[in-house]
Amino acid sequence: MNNNHNNTTKDYTADSIRSLEGIEHIRLRPSMYIGDIGLRGLHHLVYEVIDNSVDEALAGFCDRIWVKIHKNGFISVLDNGRGIPIGIHKKEGKSALEVVMTKIGAGGKFDKNSYKVSGGLHGVGISCVNALSKKLIVTVYRNGKIYQQEYYKGTAAFPVKCMGNTNMRGTRIHYIADDSIFNNITYDYEILSNRLKELSFLNKGLHLFLEDERNNKKEYFFSKNGLKEYITILDKNQVPLTKNVIFIEGNRENTIVEIAMQYNTSYKERIYSYVNNINTYEGGTHLSGFRRALTRTLRKYTDSYGSSKDKIELTGDDFREGITAIISIRVMDPQFEGQTKTKLSNHEVGGIVDKIVGEMLNSFLEENPSDRKKIIDKIILAAKARQAARKARELIQKKNPIISGILPGKLADCSFNDPENCEIYLVEGDSAGGTAKQGRDRNFQAILPLRGKILNVEKAMQYKIFENEEIKNIFTSLGVSIGTEGTEEDEKILNIKKLRYNKIIIMTDADIDGSHISTLILTLFFRYMKPLIEKGHIYIATPPLYLIRKGSHSKYAWNDQQRENILKKLGGRKYVNIQRYKGLGEMNAEQLWETTMNPKNRTLRKVNIENYTEADKIFSILMGDDVPPRRNFIEENAIYAKIDV
Repeated sequence: MNNNHNNTTKDYTADSIRSLEGIEHIRLRPSMYIGDIGLRGLHHLVYEVIDNSVDEALAGFCDRIWVKIHKNGFISVLDNGRGIPIGIHKKEGKSALEVVMTKIGAGGKFDKNSYKVSGGLHGVGISCVNALSKKLIVTVYRNGKIYQQEYYKGTAAFPVKCMGNTNMRGTRIHYIADDSIFNNITYDYEILSNRLKELSFLNKGLHLFLEDERNNKKEYFFSKNGLKEYITILDKNQVPLTKNVIFIEGNRENTIVEIAMQYNTSYKERIYSYVNNINTYEGGTHLSGFRRALTRTLRKYTDSYGSSKDKIELTGDDFREGITAIISIRVMDPQFEGQTKTKLSNHEVGGIVDKIVGEMLNSFLEENPSDRKKIIDKIILAAKARQAARKARELIQKKNPIISGILPGKLADCSFNDPENCEIYLVEGDSAGGTAKQGRDRNFQAILPLRGKILNVEKAMQYKIFENEEIKNIFTSLGVSIGTEGTEEDEKILNIKKLRYNKIIIMTDADIDGSHISTLILTLFFRYMKPLIEKGHIYIATPPLYLIRKGSHSKYAWNDQQRENILKKLGGRKYVNIQRYKGLGEMNAEQLWETTMNPKNRTLRKVNIENYTEADKIFSILMGDDVPPRRNFIEENAIYAKIDV
């Protein structure tokens, strides 16, 4: 043995540990700060800049924000706020502007006097945008003067300059994201448009302008009534149960609470919550406070309902069935937890929301007896349906393989046991299921054929869903169950601890019917098994559309463009046979394996949720009861559709 190992390994000393200062660290580990370096992270930077301007509006100093997507990849955001201070920062010995732009956690948000509440990511804000920009120019209009400073990759190119006089006031940030960090720096107009629309409802009275120089598209967002208006838009595909929108607002201990809610005839609970304009889709203390107050206040009225012998046990879920609510709160010092930092953990907020909601909801119910009666009737009906659903769900649990050892007869399972390496195909129809069973690799691929179109869960009552044979087979095959015995909250939570497959692949025909079936299955996952989507388990298979043969040569094409390219290579259509696959059943087992199931060749599309509110809205439109919104959606999007003839 050679003891003289120092020759081969360098000394591990303090010198070998790099101390990374703010900007450098952001550039080295961007995902720690903005989530990812894909489309989401790129747009997150824009949100950060806009949020700074919105904070000026919250503080009462700004009522207009202009956002522009430039042709050359730059983004600019201008507001009419106070303008970032440019005076010398005592501690740092340089302009306050430069400190804000280059030091993590140096913004005005940390000084409780300048901002009572603020949104933005957790204090990384503008310096993070600066660090991840190739070039950024900040222009400040303040005290009748124009000041400017430029930065390259987060470092100032020169001290702050005075550029002349002005009668404007505000701040303009003009930057281009660093393409050596981001995979792509092309902005999606819709993503920014949706965010500005959301901000206009969350901040009534704020004027927001969006302009896209690439195609001269312009939009203006403004809402006079804020959340009241937002709720009618979110609920426009539902039939309202009550005549009035219930609006609640209050202010306690520097926490501002604003809530709009409405009951409709559906069986779904849709609650959107925001803290300082950030969508907290993992919920948190503000949501718990709201739910507590809702249950407690309504229970006073349901307790006196019906005779004692037919009393029904009510749970929190019953009080929330068919409710759409938006909760927007502003907190001075928000604390977040959870994987995506979208769950509020400030303990005191729960009590504040609970108190404000309790008082104001009580007044509403007292003053609106006919709305009150409709809500109470709906709650009682929900409780009866829930009891029926529980019976049906218990049947699923009894049939669950983990409990009973019995898997559905139709499932062709794989031989590997480690979920990490296993995948299951949900295949429409028995014939395609048969082909898939022959073509698969039995070691790690399982096949569950589904008969016909599964139940549309968007329109069905919950107990009908759990009684449905195909849906029971999906739950049982996957090894997931809803709830554990115990609390009412548990009854809604999907238990995926015993998930049997890492990849769940929806494989349907490449035609209109196939698309409809895959949308039905996705609706089931989105409404009842959302964690499977969030944790990245759901995929869509992409079978080819064409088989092109010439002599002994054959090639597959997944779209019309590929078909044309192949024909060109083969020298035209002469002696060429083009087969258009209408369904999976038209392929033999070997073809299905080669094109759609073989991990070496196949293309799987992973399903993820970019925007919860938008996804929720689209499922309601596509699969809900109301025909007019669906017709509008189809007409608006028909230009993107491919028609099967």
